[in-house]
Amino acid sequence: MIRCDKQSPAWIHSSPRQRTLAHGFERSGVGLHSGSITQVRVLPAAVGEGRFFVRIDLPKSPVIPAHIAQLHQTRLSTELAQGSASVRTVEHLLAALAGMGIDNARIEIDGAEVPLLDGSAQDWVSAIAQAGTLLQDGDRSVPVLSEPIWVHQGDAFVAALPAPQLRFSYGIDFELAAIGQQWHTWLPEQESFERSIAPARTFGLAHEIDHLRTLGLIQGGSLENALVCSAEGWLNPPLRFPNEPVRHKLLDLVGDLSLLGSFPCAHVLAYKASHQLHTQLAQHLTQVFSLA
Repeated sequence: MIRCDKQSPAWIHSSPRQRTLAHGFERSGVGLHSGSITQVRVLPAAVGEGRFFVRIDLPKSPVIPAHIAQLHQTRLSTELAQGSASVRTVEHLLAALAGMGIDNARIEIDGAEVPLLDGSAQDWVSAIAQAGTLLQDGDRSVPVLSEPIWVHQGDAFVAALPAPQLRFSYGIDFELAAIGQQWHTWLPEQESFERSIAPARTFGLAHEIDHLRTLGLIQGGSLENALVCSAEGWLNPPLRFPNEPVRHKLLDLVGDLSLLGSFPCAHVLAYKASHQLHTQLAQHLTQVFSLA
């Protein structure tokens, strides 16, 4: 349970101890944008090491911390970089680790893009649950927000509001009738990430696919790893939730904000947002907490 001590003069509230994996696991699959097959090994890590990627296919196996300071670009996915080494589409795996309470993990990958798997975080979460978690001898520090912070672009925005407990809310609005307007709220204290958020798959619009592929994007996308919607409806039903699209956007938000290291004790509210806005909020929060 994460609650905020509003009477404390400090911005850091001590929460339960840090966790890592009890055992490692492996998964492989195609990358959404590159179309390349990569293999990932997720392993335990020491207290305070955080979540980090290791490009084992490159000379000297460069390390890329899963931290907002390593943000490289956010075009239809979140990409991190350290020097000349990069790793793309990290959001689903990072959401799974953070959503399952894993603070420290070594993620070895033999390519530049994390596999999409079925388009959700469900396979990652199942692997984490099977591997098990291990309590570590170190407290998890949770930043406590004292004032609202928000970023916007047009009518799209992401905000972090002071709140007594961690909460995520997301809204989307599409002209396609099968999606339309959707809202969803997730309270980690009341609903498990595994059941309510992780199964939600990424989605795309049928009329945009050809254009995106000409730009070199979504080369690995298919009806097997993404929901696709047209003016006539979904091309590959059934949905796992009536509002699966907005739940997936919330999944992306969780993954992007995990780049803070620890989620702030706040109500994070997003509307029609993007990886760009998610990570801009994370950058602003990092600046605010560094001044505390």
